[in-house]
Amino acid sequence: MSFTNLIKIAIKAILSNKARSFLSMLGIIIGVGAVIVMMAIGQGSKESVRKELSTMGTNLLTIRPGGNMRSGVRMDPSAMQTLKMVDYETILNEAKFVAKVSPEVTTSGQVINGANNTTSTCYGESADYLSIKLWTVEKGTGFTEEDIKKSAKVCIIGKTVVDELFPTGQDPVGKTIRFKNIPMRVVGVLKSKGYNNWGMDQDNVVIAPYTTVMKRIAAQTHFNSILCSAVTEELSDEAIEDLTEILRRTHKLQESDEDNFTIRSQQEMMETMSSTMDTITIILVVAAAFSLLVAGIGIMNIMLVSVTERTKEIGLRMSVGARGIDISNQFLIESILISLTGGIIGVLFGALLTWGCNTLIGYPAIIPAWSVIVSFAVCVAIGVGFGYFPAQKAARLDPIEAIRYE
Repeated sequence: MSFTNLIKIAIKAILSNKARSFLSMLGIIIGVGAVIVMMAIGQGSKESVRKELSTMGTNLLTIRPGGNMRSGVRMDPSAMQTLKMVDYETILNEAKFVAKVSPEVTTSGQVINGANNTTSTCYGESADYLSIKLWTVEKGTGFTEEDIKKSAKVCIIGKTVVDELFPTGQDPVGKTIRFKNIPMRVVGVLKSKGYNNWGMDQDNVVIAPYTTVMKRIAAQTHFNSILCSAVTEELSDEAIEDLTEILRRTHKLQESDEDNFTIRSQQEMMETMSSTMDTITIILVVAAAFSLLVAGIGIMNIMLVSVTERTKEIGLRMSVGARGIDISNQFLIESILISLTGGIIGVLFGALLTWGCNTLIGYPAIIPAWSVIVSFAVCVAIGVGFGYFPAQKAARLDPIEAIRYE
């Protein structure tokens, strides 16, 4: 029997039992749709995180204090005060693979303008900070090296601070605000960046010269971190090695001593976040794939029922010359068609859910092309795998007994 005839017979058998065939497909539709949307959400989240991190500078390097050992007890990195002015100055003068450097001192508190106030974080930085973090000054200017030398009481503020302190739309540039009761003149307003993927408002910031924050606000002599930008993203590893050598020397560490600082690159953070998102996606996809297993068992059950119902038909076909392999292929093709049709509808269902995530919910979701190919491959595998046993059962029927079957 030709392959074309087998397909025609399989299609006729499926159409003769539309409701039963659709119910058999339903498990495949739901399973494939779930797998597609889970992969889309995972891929979309990963791309969103990568995009978010790239807005901070792909060649960004962050130096923070490390958790050192004291009297056998490992200290909290945030409590360490290992980053000093000498570290910043040495990096600035000697680092070969670093383009720009900014020491960072952070403190949170209340910002006030007249009767208006809000809580914000003040970042003490150098003049290079805006270039390192890819910030743009929308109004006014940034502070200068002269401001840093004089510990000038000037600052740049984010859009959220502007909205809270100047709700009437007044231009804040040139006005004086107070941070922890320290008067500071606004010299610039940052272009809005909005919320990041972790729900943090990136515009709720006050940026001032690091000397001002260290001496007038935080009253400390150490840095919370040091930000650097590598010459290029490709030279980030060389820059990390260079910075490590400089810091170990300035901290007077012996060869046997552990680093009392940590250096993280933006590229490393991207890889870590991508790996985390991949793991979460795999877990979600595996959970969704169990519905495909259940759907495959459902198809096998329906095909066994079909073999039983069509026993006399099978006997008649064998009596007029149909071979066992023809009968087997007939039921196998029928199983594959049910599975594959369910897969096609499932992909469309998954695409519709993905569109809903993007448009209605606003959650980033991207369908990777390979997920569609894998879904079809899985559907064919389910059709063959779960249709094989019923097909073999049909092929082994005795023609005489099959014709007598009632």
